[in-house]
Amino acid sequence: MLRFIFSRLLQSLLVLVVVFTATFFLIRLKPGDPFKGEKAMPASVLAQMNKRYALDQPLWKQYFIHAGAFARGDLLPSMRYEGVQNSKIIKDSFPVSLLIGLSALTIALGVGLPAGIIAAVRKNTWLDYSAMSLAMLGICLPTFVMGPILQWIFALKLGWLNVAGWFERTDWILPAATMGFIYAAYIARLTRGGMLEILNQDYIRTARAKGVPGKQIVIKHALRGGLLPVVAFLGPAFAGITTGSFIIEKIFQLPGLGQHFVGSVFNSDYTLVQATTVFYAALLVLINLGSDILQAWLNPRIRLT
Repeated sequence: MLRFIFSRLLQSLLVLVVVFTATFFLIRLKPGDPFKGEKAMPASVLAQMNKRYALDQPLWKQYFIHAGAFARGDLLPSMRYEGVQNSKIIKDSFPVSLLIGLSALTIALGVGLPAGIIAAVRKNTWLDYSAMSLAMLGICLPTFVMGPILQWIFALKLGWLNVAGWFERTDWILPAATMGFIYAAYIARLTRGGMLEILNQDYIRTARAKGVPGKQIVIKHALRGGLLPVVAFLGPAFAGITTGSFIIEKIFQLPGLGQHFVGSVFNSDYTLVQATTVFYAALLVLINLGSDILQAWLNPRIRLT
């Protein structure tokens, strides 16, 4: 198991290096300049700004300067927000994105797992058909459609929640529900498929023949193996929820990290683009690593691959 974890850690480190390298060079191919705004900057000031951020150095030297800073944990200051460290921007805005993401994932698991288990146990009944029909509807509806629908129902018509903004304690509900219900649909279908595969195994039929109660068969024998597809999906699901939060934060006007990420691209803020991209990559790598370890614990055969 330790060898498996060490191998995944090395792979994760390599991924982060590739992500940083690709981001560093790609953002500099974008037209625009981080210091050119509506008002022209004096040449002397522009030269000082370029020197401060090492933009007056050859590109290869800039790369090693920035890579060395990131390796030390220094995310550098923003080029657009004078005197503001990128680490502070992430620290102030990421908790909003994290709250929405974790809430959405909780909703997805809380709705999707029971729906998938019930659909598998009650195969080919109205419960199965109803759950899978709703799951298919959830898969077909993108977040930019689901969000306005929930805003129209619960904010404009019922008046229970705010349409947008980050003013009250309940403002996380609509954005989290928008993402959560969509991913609940995927989880429900995966859970149903995984449970049906396990419930058709010989040892399950043997347990039934011995008179083991159905509830005990599901919980003690089928659930661990049946949830393997869901566990494998959790890493990509969190990635999708994180990147999907860019759209959600725009629809619901949330002060999350996604807004800064999109804004930094438009503003050609090289250092903020690098910091947010590497931060998101590290987060996703960590989640995928946890998902791999959990899968290896649930299925020891994975450790050998």
